[in-house]
Amino acid sequence: MASHENFTLLTDLYQLTMAQGYFRERQLGQASFSLFIRSYPPNRGYFVAAGLRDVLEYLASFSFDQAALDYLAAQQLFSDDFIHYLADVKFTGEIWAMPEGRLFFKDEPVIEVTAPVIEAQIAETFIINQVHLQSMIASKAARCGHAAAGRPVVDFALRRTHGSDAGLKVARASYLAGFAGTSNVMAGKDYGIPIVGTMAHSFVMSFEREIDAFRAYAAAFPRATILLIDTYDTLNGARSAATVGNEMAARGEKLIGVRIDSGDLPAQARAVREILDAAGLREVKILGSGGLDEYDLADFSAAQVPFDSYGVGTKMGTSADAPWTDMSYKMVEYAGRSVQKLSTGKISWPGKKQVFRTLDAAGKLRGDTLGLRDERISDAEPLLEKVMEHGRAIKLPPLAASRERFLEEFSRLDDSIKAVRNPAAYPVEYSDGLRELQRQVGEKIKQQT
Repeated sequence: MASHENFTLLTDLYQLTMAQGYFRERQLGQASFSLFIRSYPPNRGYFVAAGLRDVLEYLASFSFDQAALDYLAAQQLFSDDFIHYLADVKFTGEIWAMPEGRLFFKDEPVIEVTAPVIEAQIAETFIINQVHLQSMIASKAARCGHAAAGRPVVDFALRRTHGSDAGLKVARASYLAGFAGTSNVMAGKDYGIPIVGTMAHSFVMSFEREIDAFRAYAAAFPRATILLIDTYDTLNGARSAATVGNEMAARGEKLIGVRIDSGDLPAQARAVREILDAAGLREVKILGSGGLDEYDLADFSAAQVPFDSYGVGTKMGTSADAPWTDMSYKMVEYAGRSVQKLSTGKISWPGKKQVFRTLDAAGKLRGDTLGLRDERISDAEPLLEKVMEHGRAIKLPPLAASRERFLEEFSRLDDSIKAVRNPAAYPVEYSDGLRELQRQVGEKIKQQT
């Protein structure tokens, strides 16, 4: 997201029509909204919080510039006095949120917004847009990293992500969730992520002989040579790479690795490892790529396929097997009155909330309790922190710190819940206070309707 752009109109029309309705009725009280995911996509047992930085930056600069006001006026849908009112609207509320990199689970609010209702309502669309994408990708990347069983994984997704902004956010979210780097150069510059790359088949094909392409690349990058060896025949490519690797060693240089991007990857990796080892190049790494995701990586790890690292692209960058979640932003309080939704299958939890996390004796995550904001649970850590007050961010840790937070907490999650297929359920309970409030609010609603 470019910082100079005004994203206030990046909202759904009904947010603005509701806002005019609130304005007309002078219904301008404080409202609280919870952002949460109702259920897990297939084979998911956890989510990774991401996208908060973009939300806070958006809210801190929230305002309707003159171009936005002129556009809305031209629609002949909104009253002049409402347009005039919007000219002075800023975000003045507070945000409680789980810091980026924390694990969260279904029904748990990852963000709670409290602000004058018009401000909180208009902001809904952007908040979901950013947190949904980035948390979905961070969760997918965490699964890939776990499946790789300690082997580094890098982001190769940019060319097939859904637009330039998504490409940047995929690089950031995947690095947050443990990836070692990205091929996305702009993301490297903007976010301080290590950039990683090899070569494409076009470079090899531009030379008459494959080995000449390898020699040219090694001459250009004597300290960073990774050769793509599957353009024609992978095993012949490995033999040529071995020749070039020994030529480099004679010059005091070093071939870093080779990449395999197609074919029967496990069989080819084993054969390539034999060729490199026989040539005395045991330290040369083998990088696997080509349509991979966590399911492939888990299978390769279980079979002890001799890949040393992976480049993961399309399926991670689009979260191909689970490209969306049912993330919702629901009002939980208005003007001091707790509210909830009673729709069939979508009953919500009323009131401002807190998530409490407990650990077992070994320091592993034991379970969470969803409760009310003012409740206290002994020996439990409250996860939602106040990160914005009066429209100003008060906590905005750097990406590196969020990444470290993720790695530390993820190491405490049981492997059965991390499993890429049929994960175990993480225990989430609901406090007595929250259950009682839900009962009271539900009964009152039914009496009034």
